[in-house]
Amino acid sequence: MVGQHAEGKLDNGVAKVVCAAKAVGGDIEVVVFATAGAAVAGQAAAIEGVTKALHVDRAENEHPLAAVLAPQVVALAKAGGYTHVLAAGNTFGKDLLPRVAALLDVQQVSDVMAVHSTTSFDRPIYAGNAIVTVEAMAAPCVVATVRLASFQAAGTAGAAAPVEAVSTDAQLPAHTRFVSLAAQKSERPDLQSATRVVSGGRALGSAEKFKEVMEPLADKLGAAIGASRAAVDSGYCASDMQVGQTGKIIAPELYVACGISGAIQHLAGIKDARTIVAINKDPDAPIFEVADFGLVGDLFQLVPEFAQKA
Repeated sequence: MVGQHAEGKLDNGVAKVVCAAKAVGGDIEVVVFATAGAAVAGQAAAIEGVTKALHVDRAENEHPLAAVLAPQVVALAKAGGYTHVLAAGNTFGKDLLPRVAALLDVQQVSDVMAVHSTTSFDRPIYAGNAIVTVEAMAAPCVVATVRLASFQAAGTAGAAAPVEAVSTDAQLPAHTRFVSLAAQKSERPDLQSATRVVSGGRALGSAEKFKEVMEPLADKLGAAIGASRAAVDSGYCASDMQVGQTGKIIAPELYVACGISGAIQHLAGIKDARTIVAINKDPDAPIFEVADFGLVGDLFQLVPEFAQKA
């Protein structure tokens, strides 16, 4: 499986992909592509179930690009005779693995949420309203992204697996190059891996109100902040905060939806949350049909009170 990382830290989703890989069975090897990947590979080696961590140190891997990584993944898969190539079903995995599948001339299995055998998996369709069981071709290997919301993170192993440096002679494309990276810095938890998330909708009315109402609640709960697509489209917050089918699919322990009506594409992104709290002035809002707890009323009054008493 391919290990995503940033700023010298392994992504939290890797441990969840390992959990899915354990359900598939066999040895689990995690490969990290970086210019100095031994330290990051060591983090992967500490995950329970990982039998070996590999790192490919090439100058081209300083800034991971899907077009550059895909040929290297394919070269390793062929050389190592791997039966499966897995990655997280996030932006990274959805960008990388379709390229890998195309180069291997196989069909990718997207958003695996349950494993029945080495080639049989469950995945969602119709915005998560139906689950389909698919059978993948075993040869040359199975390429699949894993729905992070459907798996618990594997724990830390008692003894770390061996770490090994490997190399590939894959021909890398010259038409894709790294220009720059613009990323927002935040002290709050990462939205996709946070155990608590508070989200705001279009009912907040403006970017100023979104910040004024949502941030105190998030700070009090130690939560990440998300948003509905309507709030993002209205310019209340950045697009990387969007939760839903066309945004991020999450599974926190607690999800608080403020002023979100509950469109089907939004519900598809939160259906695996353990506890859902909805605050909306419309008692007939669809969000109340999936909420464990509902508050009907003015969010500008209820959310500050909620934050004060949390």
